Parts: sequence; structure tokens; C-alpha cells
Amino acid sequence: MATALTLPQRIPAVPWRDPNTVSPEDLTAYIQVLETACLDNPGSAGLRTCLGMAYAMNYEVYKSLNALEAAVKLEPDHFFAQLKYAELHYRLRALICAERETLKALDLASSTWEYSIARSQLKEIRRLMREGTQKPEWTKPLWAPALYLLAMALILSLAVYWK
Repeated sequence: MATALTLPQRIPAVPWRDPNTVSPEDLTAYIQVLETACLDNPGSAGLRTCLGMAYAMNYEVYKSLNALEAAVKLEPDHFFAQLKYAELHYRLRALICAERETLKALDLASSTWEYSIARSQLKEIRRLMREGTQKPEWTKPLWAPALYLLAMALILSLAVYWK
């Protein structure tokens, strides 16, 4: 008597596990489900983290940044919210901010697995910083150079008309 072999049902692909297996339509539907879930559970940092990751996979950077910032503000001690917030900065090559946020995630790590993930991300960030692959932080005001440039343009235009 041959028995039929029953295989376990395959878990549906989560968009950030393998983005090549998820169609844009499925990702959009998944984002809508997560948005609804976030409206139903406004205090859930885990849902906001998932939403931020889904937005990032859909190339919606500002929405992703807003969702991950909200997750970190809701639960400052949520490891994955902090790690994914830092990872988004890392992907945008805002490496100084990414390093700062990854160090916070490293402090929140509660297992060796979480610690190793945060350490490897920090290692990659520091490698990119050594290679000079970062965007500059605009912390200084730009009004003085702008005035200088305007004055130089004015002087040069007067010099042209003076002759």
C-alpha cells in the first residue's frame, strides 16, 4: 500500500528574503496589508519595521525612513527596528549616521546571533568609511560661501560691463 507523501506547505516569500521572487504587484499588496496593520496597531514597532523594509524594497526611501524612525521612537529598545534603521542609512551611504545607529543596535543585541549581525554591519560601514565611500554631512551653514559666490559673480559682471 503506497502512501502519498505530503509535503509541508511552502511559506509565502517575504519580500526582503529574496526580492527577485516577489512581483511588484505582490509587494504593493503586501505594503497595503502592512499599512492597514499599522493603522490597526499604532504602537507596534515590529509592524512599522516590516513596513519600512517593504517600502525600502519598493524603492520608496522617504516612506521607509519615516516608518523606521517611527518604529525606533515607539520602542527605543527594539533591536531589529534599530538595526534596520541603521541599515537604511548604510544603504544610502550616510555612513556617520549609520555607524552611530548601528552602535545603538549593538548595545541592544540580546543574543550572539543579533550581536554578530550588528558587528558585521558595523564592520562593513567602517570599511566603506576607510575607503571614502560616504556622502558628506552638511553640518555647516552655507550662507557665507553663497554670499561669497554672489559677490564674485557681481564683481565679474561689473568688470565685464566696465570695459
